[in-house]
Amino acid sequence: MNLTSEKSKPFLGYFFAFVAIFIWGITFISTKSLLKDFSSLEILFYRFILAYLSLWIIYPKKEKFIFKDNILFLLAGLTGVTLYQFTENVAISYTSASNVSIIVSSCPLFTAIISQIFLKEKHISLYFIIGFIVTITGIALVSINGTKSFSLNPKGDFLALLASISWGFYSLFISILNKRHYSSIGSTRRIFFFAIILMIPLILVGSFQNQGSSLYFNWNFSNNYKRFLNVNNILNFVFLGVFASGICFSIWKIACNNIGTVKTTSGLYLIPVVTIIFAFFVLDEKITSLNAIGSVITITGLFISGYKKKN
Repeated sequence: MNLTSEKSKPFLGYFFAFVAIFIWGITFISTKSLLKDFSSLEILFYRFILAYLSLWIIYPKKEKFIFKDNILFLLAGLTGVTLYQFTENVAISYTSASNVSIIVSSCPLFTAIISQIFLKEKHISLYFIIGFIVTITGIALVSINGTKSFSLNPKGDFLALLASISWGFYSLFISILNKRHYSSIGSTRRIFFFAIILMIPLILVGSFQNQGSSLYFNWNFSNNYKRFLNVNNILNFVFLGVFASGICFSIWKIACNNIGTVKTTSGLYLIPVVTIIFAFFVLDEKITSLNAIGSVITITGLFISGYKKKN
């Protein structure tokens, strides 16, 4: 029985990674849709409140954690949720969903670099360096495509890159937590708990922001009542909170545990493909020649960086 379980681990790892990647590729579309009625901060907060509650429903069992590991859960919540999701949401408000998905797909590069520095894992090779240069070139082309002229104002693209770096650190903390053998849902729920706590200072600041600001947070009940009655908004929040956050973060942790964090994260290369296709049909985002070239170069660079020469 145990042998069968061990043999099925890689399959389950790849399967869960594929499911998460497919769903995450669509999240950019849902977020873009919600930005019509909600600020980036509001989307972040409501999404993860819903995700946290859904995980209690799915897994109502209270789990015991080593007290000092709370630091790791807090850092994972800060990097993988509060920082990553907020910068990604703001990035989408400045540029296209396709652009953000392409730039964020560079996560595996930063995951590999950070893992080598802090975990002493050997990932950086000549292929990795070449791939990194090719990827940055592709990202630059995508950034240029998002502007009307060559006088760049790459706020969204820079924030997307910052999100990618944040995910690299999140992957580091997940790698360490996986060695503690906590349940996937229990530990994911713990990460969300700290992430929500870390959002509170942002919400307090957002209460004094003007509408239109990424940090704006509306406490007006009548206004919120109308926004949440919108069926499209309800469906998008359920999709982002329950499926893309609660379920996907949990199965992503399982995938990382089964086939390795760096190998799992490499699957993020495919997210832009999913996003660009859905953005074309749902958001009517045009695929320009420069966008297509930049996308192909970026994804090619990512594959080159992940190539390992067989001995």
